[in-house]
Amino acid sequence: MGGWGMGSDAVRLNRLEQVLNFANGRTSPERNESDSYPVFGSNGLIGQAGESNSEPNTIVIGRVGSYCGSVHFSKIACWVTDNAIRATAKNDNDPAFLFYLLKHLNLNSWRSGSGQPLINQATLNAIETLIPEPHVQREISGVISAFDDRITLLREINTTLEAIAQALFKSWFVDFDPVHAKMQGRAPEGMDETTAALFPDSFEESELGAVPKGWRVQSLDTIAAFLNGLALQKFPPTGHGDLPVIKIAQLRKGDSVGADQASRGIKPEYIVKNGDVLFSWSGSLEVEIWCGGEGALNQHLFKVTSEDFPKWFYFFWTRHHLADFRQTAASKATTMGHIQRGHLTAAKVCVPTAAVIEGATAVLGPIVEMLIENSLQAQALATLRDTLLPRLISGQLRLPVKINQSGECNGV
Repeated sequence: MGGWGMGSDAVRLNRLEQVLNFANGRTSPERNESDSYPVFGSNGLIGQAGESNSEPNTIVIGRVGSYCGSVHFSKIACWVTDNAIRATAKNDNDPAFLFYLLKHLNLNSWRSGSGQPLINQATLNAIETLIPEPHVQREISGVISAFDDRITLLREINTTLEAIAQALFKSWFVDFDPVHAKMQGRAPEGMDETTAALFPDSFEESELGAVPKGWRVQSLDTIAAFLNGLALQKFPPTGHGDLPVIKIAQLRKGDSVGADQASRGIKPEYIVKNGDVLFSWSGSLEVEIWCGGEGALNQHLFKVTSEDFPKWFYFFWTRHHLADFRQTAASKATTMGHIQRGHLTAAKVCVPTAAVIEGATAVLGPIVEMLIENSLQAQALATLRDTLLPRLISGQLRLPVKINQSGECNGV
């Protein structure tokens, strides 16, 4: 497609100082989660405070450290700490568009300093880039914001779905609420008669204490296989069909954008696919269902699979033990705490009858599949958004012209 039109001045090469005011943040005030104003540091939101130093629609840019150049946006008044720079739109320029523009510019590539990376106001002011006129900015930010709103909604739905699924899992398989109810002569809450009939009405003793009659206790590593990743520097990229390397950082952010690359010539079991359960056993210790596309499993990550149990079962049991695993890792006198395979063996699981698992799968299985589907849709929308943005900024892609009631053209 063409640009913004013959002779159009809708896109100009400008320095950022022509459209943005930059100022350093200030030392963080006392923070309290019950306070009203968000507090932003170098890598985004770090808490709440009772006062603000920045107006609504402030863009926050990480100033120091490995996250310098990260870009965040606050629609409401906020506090920006001295580890970040605050930016506000000049004149009639659109702050939401300028936020997307700064994210697109990859400000981290403008950092300086070999020891402690940083980015300063002078560097930001001098950056030159194509910037459309304000009315075009508003059109573009409206389109891109619609993508972000949808992505946010999908993630909020997933947060709710996961909370529901975890609550059900804990009620049925950790607290044994249906069994307690039947022992007391009550119908289990929120459960149809057919499903309730699958649960026993008494307990028996085990190494975990009282467990439902007929259920058994096993180690976590007997209900699933925990495959440790590879030292992928031994498999350098070839330039043909290489795979992004899935490390702890990729697991935490949920995608492989900017990841290292490795050769596809690794065993198939070490290739990560959408829907795989990944568990980082060192560092932050996270357990997530991966939806960031195909990749290569790096060391310090387990890929968790099972031939005998459904995904929801080993996923939620691993999640159930995560707090204990983190405590174990934190107690280790190392720079990066971790757990060992022996801790997987020590973590116990209460395994119900096959009939109970089948009944629970009818409820929990679809929730997990919806979590995956929503995550994949959010990833697809994010990819489309990031593909459209540079084309919209440059004018390579034009938005539809709008005609008002008097027949005049509005917008682009």
